[in-house]
Amino acid sequence: FQATPIQLITAASAVINGFGKTAGLIQVEELGTIETPIVLTNTLSVGTAYTALVKYAMARNPDIGRTAGTVNPLVCECNDGSLNDIRGLHVTEEHVLAAIESAKADFAEGSVGGGTGMSCLGFKGGIGSASRVAVLDGRAYTVGALVMSNFGGPGRLMIDGRQVGRELQAKLAQEQDKGSIIMLLATDVPLSERQLKRLCRRAGAGLARTGSYCGNGSGDIAIAFTTANRVPHRGGAAVEAYRMVRDDRIDPVFLAAVEAVEEAIISALYHARTLTGFQGRTSVGLRDFLGLA
Repeated sequence: FQATPIQLITAASAVINGFGKTAGLIQVEELGTIETPIVLTNTLSVGTAYTALVKYAMARNPDIGRTAGTVNPLVCECNDGSLNDIRGLHVTEEHVLAAIESAKADFAEGSVGGGTGMSCLGFKGGIGSASRVAVLDGRAYTVGALVMSNFGGPGRLMIDGRQVGRELQAKLAQEQDKGSIIMLLATDVPLSERQLKRLCRRAGAGLARTGSYCGNGSGDIAIAFTTANRVPHRGGAAVEAYRMVRDDRIDPVFLAAVEAVEEAIISALYHARTLTGFQGRTSVGLRDFLGLA
């Protein structure tokens, strides 16, 4: 947030499987914009994160709730109850605000932040990121993905089309595809809200390439936004001009999104180390399992 006039970013979302408790998606769907940072947390901390985002926004915009409307906090969650004492409600507003204030371009992946208690495809999961470059009209654009990965049963992990999960964990019992994943896509490609929704749906293809089939108990949600089209919060002309890619030229962007999501999930597995959590339960890191440094 900055001093008024506030500019919002163009966005969209897609619920691939709706077993989740995300807050704020209804307004994103209706207006096609995002107006707060996106917070990733565990299932029972959504309310705390929501309140923290409200306070963060009000501290920077004294007109909220007075001369202007309210604010639409955007909070996404995954259930980390197998490793975290989730009933303890240990996430505080201070944790959320500290995370926002410390956000930067370079960040840790794996068992960090909201990803600390997450498990994925039989291994320790968490936060992962990746990006791809798409060239349009001779100009390079970036499509970046960040995931909070907490889905899938043992034995299903696929890397580059190879079913490595069966090779690595043949002795472990198969479990249902359950859990959740939040997939965030950020780009500087000029896209409309409709095109951003199409981009969100491609996140599901990247998810499937790692071994998920989006089971009944899996919450799989994608959010995409572009920095290329910004929307004045209020004021300005009655008719705004926005740019967008021709639909018959958008395939490089779709491919970049699929590959970035796939690699971001693998990156979460690669960076997450073994963790023993609540009640002595242990989730083994992929590198630790393989004996890699």
